[in-house]
Amino acid sequence: MSVLKILCIVISIAYVASGSESGFCETPDECTENSRGCPGQSHFTGKRYILYNVNPAEGFNLRRDVYIRVAVFLRRLIERDKEYQWQLVLPPWGNLYHWQSRNIGSQERLSWGTFFDIASLQRYVPVMEMYTFMEEYSCGNREVQLDRLYILQNDEEMFKTGKFEDKNELVDCDRGSLRYHELEQHLYIGPFWGYHNVTVRDVKCLKFHGMAHDLSQNLMPMQYRSIMFDRMEIALHDEYGSKEYWRARRSMRYNSELYDIAEKYRKIFLNSTNVNDNTERPADWTKEKNRRNARGGPYLAVHLRRRDFIRAHKESVPTIMDTALQLQKRMDRLGLTLLFVATDAEQYEFEELKSYLPQYKVMKYVPSDYVINKFKDGGVAIIDQIICSYARYFIGTHESTFTFRIQEDREIIGFPLKTTFNKLCKTDEDCTIDGFWSIVW
Repeated sequence: MSVLKILCIVISIAYVASGSESGFCETPDECTENSRGCPGQSHFTGKRYILYNVNPAEGFNLRRDVYIRVAVFLRRLIERDKEYQWQLVLPPWGNLYHWQSRNIGSQERLSWGTFFDIASLQRYVPVMEMYTFMEEYSCGNREVQLDRLYILQNDEEMFKTGKFEDKNELVDCDRGSLRYHELEQHLYIGPFWGYHNVTVRDVKCLKFHGMAHDLSQNLMPMQYRSIMFDRMEIALHDEYGSKEYWRARRSMRYNSELYDIAEKYRKIFLNSTNVNDNTERPADWTKEKNRRNARGGPYLAVHLRRRDFIRAHKESVPTIMDTALQLQKRMDRLGLTLLFVATDAEQYEFEELKSYLPQYKVMKYVPSDYVINKFKDGGVAIIDQIICSYARYFIGTHESTFTFRIQEDREIIGFPLKTTFNKLCKTDEDCTIDGFWSIVW
């Protein structure tokens, strides 16, 4: 038995003797008959689990960005801490603002495998679905009790003064606005992704400002086996825009069936195939190479964001008529006659756009009943993004994370910069590009 394990057992005995209920009893990592008799989450193993959640108002594509922050944080943690087997538990998806389809069944507690290739993610860091974690962590017990939850909070004083500095400070929680409630000692309930059988033993509020890696001092793996961070969007990127950022981003391949659906649509409606378009990619993202010679299918793709953006970004969102004028100018310049539109616009707005562009074939993806019921609104949005990412030329919406993710995919595929970083302007007049979000290899 290692010195570390002996020390942990001694600490655990001291914990139990002092009246705490969070001591460890020694069992192997696998579930066994003996481990099933070990109280709740109290058995000693080498595995440590990190869970996280974000502000409920955040959308699908911002949440993808938060995943990269956590994944890079975990990878660095694994590199420097060999004592434990760190695992990242993927937070289920559910009930986001743009997921408004009805009559397609529940859009709660959706697994990451619905949208992403889990094996591809695991080539970067050890990740697991929530249902896998619940089975493994509780050894088949129905109730799952996490050890500690940190709720990250901004330091509002910094935003008032403009003087920002690193901060990692435990503070008293405002119980009136707390989303987690103590039923009894060492038992808190809360919005754990819609699961009612998940609780936590201890909740702490953490006034935080800094990079994600600064959270490592709060892990305490000799004491806690599972740690959850809520409001993880507050933590900043450790490696924003670096080679490591792009490695994590490249690992985020979509569910292979979503690629197949998009590829079939491109072939039938847009005369686009990977062979003809020079957009073939290796099955394994680690085998990708730096290039700038992707040609793309013979169509222009535009992401036309409407709905909340009309109000929130009215200074940059064009009218439908101005959108059509800008698209017509670009289509004529490129000599293209096929236009693919990814949009959250109402159908009457899409029809209005088409009416201004009668000389072009204007398309948008309409999912079959099979697709919408299996992959939900999130999967349909990804299909839109895939189709846009393979176009010969792409125009996005200013400050939209939906557009950002398409631009990243196009950078990974290997398109020339000038075909990717274009945006709709407020009017038909040319507007400046904000810059290039170039991939680093």
